[in-house]
Amino acid sequence: MPGLSSFIIKPLGQLKFFSHQLKLGSEWKDSYSVEKAGEMAKKEYLKATPSLVPPWFTPAEIPNKFHQESCDKIGQNFKDFHDNMLDAVAYAHQMWQVKSKLKDVKVMAVCGIGTPGCMDGPELESDIKNAPQCASWTGNMQKHRDAVAKGVSKCFKDWQDKVTVPGLPWWPAFAAFPGPTTPPMPNIPVPLIICVSAMVTKLAMPDDMKKAMDDALDGGMKDKDPTKQFEALHDAIATVLSIAFVLWLAAQMVMNVMGKGPCPAFSPPFVPVSPVVNGDHIGNPHVV
Repeated sequence: MPGLSSFIIKPLGQLKFFSHQLKLGSEWKDSYSVEKAGEMAKKEYLKATPSLVPPWFTPAEIPNKFHQESCDKIGQNFKDFHDNMLDAVAYAHQMWQVKSKLKDVKVMAVCGIGTPGCMDGPELESDIKNAPQCASWTGNMQKHRDAVAKGVSKCFKDWQDKVTVPGLPWWPAFAAFPGPTTPPMPNIPVPLIICVSAMVTKLAMPDDMKKAMDDALDGGMKDKDPTKQFEALHDAIATVLSIAFVLWLAAQMVMNVMGKGPCPAFSPPFVPVSPVVNGDHIGNPHVV
């Protein structure tokens, strides 16, 4: 089955960040303009061509060589963080797929029934922090990484804890089985998105994920960022991940749920077939 990385569209996040139209040089004053410099200085300073496309920041003065160089350098740092964090989330999600499973699914005739909590899997936070792309980060980079990891992990767990199996018709043969008990049979594969969760908006709505990242960021980091660059960065990451998660939910198939159970009404020759009643499934199979 496809992993989350198949649906991550990094350029979308870059464009989302740029849509905030953040400028570098928030304390810039017109009196500092190179227009007031001498002619020789103006010829040198007004040569400003962006090297990072699409750009992440807008220079306080256009054109201005020094402003543009700052935008390119700092913008590249933001781009690298953005791209690496998306890769780290995809890595953690891949680890989750290996360990996740359905549990406590009941079989009633053809239907599988699972209450909230039937999806079991580890939290993403630790695996995001320890992803190869960002495990060695320290200082401010580490604080920003931890905020993204905690915010994404919280939203994903909120979704996971409310996943249900809402009476899906997974085993047609169990409607009328000719025997006292059924052998284990795999379910009919269905997209994971059909296993509805009351908290699916935590993954599908970028605002929820962005807020979780904002809330998780160290307060001191927020105070040092008067132009709220961290909010634009979280918005970009959350937008890309929300789209990726929705596409993944629609593409990921739930399969190999090996249902079984007794057929109490079976009583040949008078009742040659019986539906399964109060059945279950073998073990806790990895289905996603």
